Amino acid sequence: MGDLMTERLALHPISVDEAEQMAAVRPDAEARWEPGFPTEGDVSVAKRFLEHCAATGDPQPFGPYVIRRRSDHRAIGGMGFHGPPDEHGSVTIGYGLVPSAQGKGYASEALRALLPFARDQGVTSVKGDADHDNTASQHVMTAAGMRQVGEDERVKYYAISWSR
Repeated sequence: MGDLMTERLALHPISVDEAEQMAAVRPDAEARWEPGFPTEGDVSVAKRFLEHCAATGDPQPFGPYVIRRRSDHRAIGGMGFHGPPDEHGSVTIGYGLVPSAQGKGYASEALRALLPFARDQGVTSVKGDADHDNTASQHVMTAAGMRQVGEDERVKYYAISWSR
């Protein structure tokens, strides 16, 4: 599977080798990581990806992606699916960027690419959530076309749906 391209970004599906480097926070000679990458969240995603691959195989296209700037090919964060679609065709997404890449519209741009890709793969809805105080993440989802569908004492829930 190839990269998903946007104007400024490439969403690169993580391979087992890349996940091993991320989990160990040890880049190979060719890795181009922005300072701060991988974040603690990226390391956790890489470890879960490796566990999933060992148990049931590579989940792509419904796995994690590294977000790279096209201008310098540096990894600035991650975005992806928490797993394949459920019995209703729904997936959950997550994302994060290193601090130096935040506030530049990268996460919204990446999510605007991932949503139609999911729809093209037969997904009927994409869900996400953000803590009440994480207004930046809430903005990312609304900027990409998701809408708030609920909340509890800790988080706000977002979704976008399509008919088959």
